[in-house]
Amino acid sequence: PPPEPVAEPRPVRVATVEPRGESSVISLTGTIQAETEVNLGFRIDGRMVERLVNLGERVAAGQVIARLDPTNEENALRGARAMLSAVQAQLVEAQANYTRARELLRTGFGTRQRYDQAAQQLQTATSAVDSAQAQLNIAENRLGYTVLLADAPGIVTARGAEPGEVVAPGRMIVRLARQDGLDGVFDVPPAIKDRAPPDVVVMVALTLDPAIRARGRVREIAPSADPATGTFRVRIGLDDPPAGLRLGSTVTGRVEVAGGAGYAIPASALTRQGESPAVWVVDLV
Repeated sequence: PPPEPVAEPRPVRVATVEPRGESSVISLTGTIQAETEVNLGFRIDGRMVERLVNLGERVAAGQVIARLDPTNEENALRGARAMLSAVQAQLVEAQANYTRARELLRTGFGTRQRYDQAAQQLQTATSAVDSAQAQLNIAENRLGYTVLLADAPGIVTARGAEPGEVVAPGRMIVRLARQDGLDGVFDVPPAIKDRAPPDVVVMVALTLDPAIRARGRVREIAPSADPATGTFRVRIGLDDPPAGLRLGSTVTGRVEVAGGAGYAIPASALTRQGESPAVWVVDLV
């Protein structure tokens, strides 16, 4: 019979395993974000007639961001002022009637009933003036709410409405990144998060130009992992960041974490022998 074919040897990949030190340097890629971002919106509804800022613009505290059509609020303010004037006239008349009724009662020419009626009318007129004054204050506030102002200096990073749209109260008109500070934001695997010391110093450098860098410390760690990636969002507060670290820049964060003594082997080299893990060892001696 013909001889059976001899199987050719299969090529294998080998790796030299070295002892692992007590610590290792971890590098992760992230982005630069503002420490604080706020959504600016109107406190009342209405039709926006003007937006004075665009993406990327720097704004100062108190600068006008947008305006609503103030027609309804101006009419309401005029009505509140007219109502206040009317009830103030009624209050003057009630005060005069009360003064006459009190003098007549003191001199014996008036009755207690008429005095009580005058006192009640005076109290009613006083309450009406207080109510009208409150309505006037509300109308003045609503007229002021038609102008949206920046509460702090910052940079516009997003816009949510265009002129001509009818916006609801609280709808985001622009998103403002305040100039309180910058953060390096990274998605960190749980194994690295658990190995890092609590007060670790992170060196954050611009990916395209590593010479532009800043030191930082962990400012915030997300309490739960991202359901899609399983990583935790970590924010690194930067100390005196240079001008080259701008919002949205891609950065690389490096940190030294404890690794523990032992040997690091590729995951693809792991196999199983019975109930225990195993690896193939090539003895070249």
